[in-house]
Amino acid sequence: MASNYIYSTRDHLFLLKEWLDLSKVLNTERFKDTYSIDDIDAILNNALRIAQEVIAPTNKDGDKIQAQFENGKVRIPESMKKAYHFIQSSGLGPSNKNRNDESALPLCILGCAWEYLAAANPALAPYFVLSAGACNLIQTFGDDKLKNLFLPKMFSGQWTGTMAVTEPGGSSDLGDLLTKAYPTDEPGVYKIKGTKCFITGAEQDITENIVHLVLARVEGAAPGLKGLSVFVVPKYWLDEKGEAGEFNDINCISIEDKMGMKGSATCLINFGEDNNCRGYILGDPPDENGAGQGTYQMFKMMNEERLNTGHGAVAAAAAAYYHAANYASQRIQGRLLSDLRGPRVPIIRHEDIRRNLMFQKSHIEGLRAVIVYNLYLLDLAEWSDDKELAAQARDIVDLSTPIIKAYASDMAFQCINEALQIFGGYGYTEDYPISQMLRDSRIFCIWEGTNYLQSLDLVARKWTKRKGTVFAGWLQSIQDFIDKNKDNPDFAQEFALLQKGLDNYRQIQAAIVGYLGQGKIGMIGLYATRILHSTGKIYCGKVLLDMALVAQKKIKELGPDHYDYPFYQGKVASARFYLQNIVPEIDTTLEIIKAGDTSALDVEEKAFLV
Repeated sequence: MASNYIYSTRDHLFLLKEWLDLSKVLNTERFKDTYSIDDIDAILNNALRIAQEVIAPTNKDGDKIQAQFENGKVRIPESMKKAYHFIQSSGLGPSNKNRNDESALPLCILGCAWEYLAAANPALAPYFVLSAGACNLIQTFGDDKLKNLFLPKMFSGQWTGTMAVTEPGGSSDLGDLLTKAYPTDEPGVYKIKGTKCFITGAEQDITENIVHLVLARVEGAAPGLKGLSVFVVPKYWLDEKGEAGEFNDINCISIEDKMGMKGSATCLINFGEDNNCRGYILGDPPDENGAGQGTYQMFKMMNEERLNTGHGAVAAAAAAYYHAANYASQRIQGRLLSDLRGPRVPIIRHEDIRRNLMFQKSHIEGLRAVIVYNLYLLDLAEWSDDKELAAQARDIVDLSTPIIKAYASDMAFQCINEALQIFGGYGYTEDYPISQMLRDSRIFCIWEGTNYLQSLDLVARKWTKRKGTVFAGWLQSIQDFIDKNKDNPDFAQEFALLQKGLDNYRQIQAAIVGYLGQGKIGMIGLYATRILHSTGKIYCGKVLLDMALVAQKKIKELGPDHYDYPFYQGKVASARFYLQNIVPEIDTTLEIIKAGDTSALDVEEKAFLV
């Protein structure tokens, strides 16, 4: 039911119109003649209306009717199919990733619009979000032939795209993938043979064709990650007119029976059962050393989807938060501790409920700001004429990707769990949408590489990129922010806490370096997740304080009688709560890492099994 969807554009309008300097994007050659700051309200309001009226009513169908598998075919609920096509016709589909489409939105604006759609039905979003990523990969690495063959229909939504990476025996260890590609007499065309699992949207009846981007090894190429290539493999081979023609020997064996996201088909796919599956290689074939381009190409798409995964998690958490806050304001139960003989009150007036709501609110606002800021940086990296600014933007996006994917998804699930608690026993029933939200959101911690892998990426790669200068520069930017604002009388305590958190984070780095000097490499794996969480706390603490500075100025301008006063007061409260309740957790993490407990590593494996 549409009434089960509660959302707001207010925070996004603040991010785009008050916090970020959006003129740096809108004044680029790419957008200066298409969009202005005055267009943002209409764009976001329209996207929210579509989410409310068109997408949200399909959410329950996705959970109850689900994606159905029968005789190798997958059927999607009719309402979801209609909603998918409405998204395309409304201009909010993958066409926005087309660099040659003058009407395409800046990513930071599109991301806000997609957040509403993802929150309205998380199971529908992958069908168009993954397609956009596939389009981007073909547009970036494909030759003119591939672009002309596939992109028009993929950008329009007439065809969808998938990312076919994981295998039943390979999982995240991509170097061990077994899918093979064999050259044919036609240049650039290969026979594809192998099995892929956990492939979202690999079979569905929404579109007439599905274009798989398949990671495989050309026969004779180098072993491991080095020898992989990406292939563009359509479900139906294209005829001379570029239309979907004969079946391309791609068979769906089954779909997963999942705890959530039930309207999103997660497929087990066989390529080439009858040795008649063909695909086009993306980019160049392996070189004389057997090195392919696939790993670099696929990680480009995976990193894009990691940002989308983190954003989808925040969308789900925000939807749960809005429901919980609304419920708490209406649910009458109990009396105030300060007035036990007084009247019964809405539970939103109880202390722990307010703590619970503020935990959700502060995390969601901090994470959303980090994500929208990264989309803004992607716009600058792509379109700014300032080459130095564009390069710096790329570095921060690269650094932030594992943080956004892992910290956002971990905290979003925790936030939704807190939201469910506000509903009490009703939250555990299907009478309210919160239980589905919790089930649906759990996948975000797993998609696009488990969060442990993101943590290893942060510590092993982001910390050390260009001899550590990129990460050190990012930490210094936070230090510069503190130094510039620490004497602000409105937030002196919060800036002191951020400084302490930053100091402790640097000590965490030093402790890990010390362990490595002792040859204790396993300590990275033992503490990586907690280090990533600490990094996320620093990042969110910084952006929340930055936004609070803007909000506090507005509070003083508007006064308490202004209709928008509660919004700005809430922004300040989010920053205070997060800095005083969440950032200090870094202190504990530091003490744990310095103590260096290795009991989890030292215990016999059999101890876990008895």
